[in-house]
Amino acid sequence: MSRIGKKPVDITNGVSISLSSENVVTVKGPKGELKQAIDRDITVEVKEGTVEFARPTDQIRHRAMHGLYRSLISNMVKGVTEGYKKQLELVGVGYKAANQGNILDLALGYSHNIILEIPKELSITTIQEKGKNPVITLESIDKQLLGQVCAKIRSLRKPEPYKGKGVKFVGEVLRRKAGKSAGK
Repeated sequence: MSRIGKKPVDITNGVSISLSSENVVTVKGPKGELKQAIDRDITVEVKEGTVEFARPTDQIRHRAMHGLYRSLISNMVKGVTEGYKKQLELVGVGYKAANQGNILDLALGYSHNIILEIPKELSITTIQEKGKNPVITLESIDKQLLGQVCAKIRSLRKPEPYKGKGVKFVGEVLRRKAGKSAGK
């Protein structure tokens, strides 16, 4: 039995969960509303204060889906109550970040600036203080979308192992390499 899948999801105050006939779970809370389609083999039961998941067999596919959907619904409940926040740091000389609404303008050492349109479900702020690296802060109720956008921004200039230049998460520890050994 899946340890994650058999653990029920607690419904916090102010959150309502409904299940439609097409196996779509809708989670509504103080910060917004999220929907997730559930595989037809996984059964979902909304009880008093909890949501429970069950699978029909012990096939590998069913075991994988059991824990997956439990985690997705748990993340949705946390998202509509607290929300998620990620911070990206730009390390490098001349690296800059600015935003106007949901348009992000990045200067990452290329010959031109990179302009990204951030989905409207995310809120974005950029902080650029003198003597410190620019920081991009992204907030959302959808953990999956937030992670995907952060990964896209990070992929524009991944941190390199010698000087550590690039786009990295705040608090991320990079594995550094030694450079060339000096002369004879």
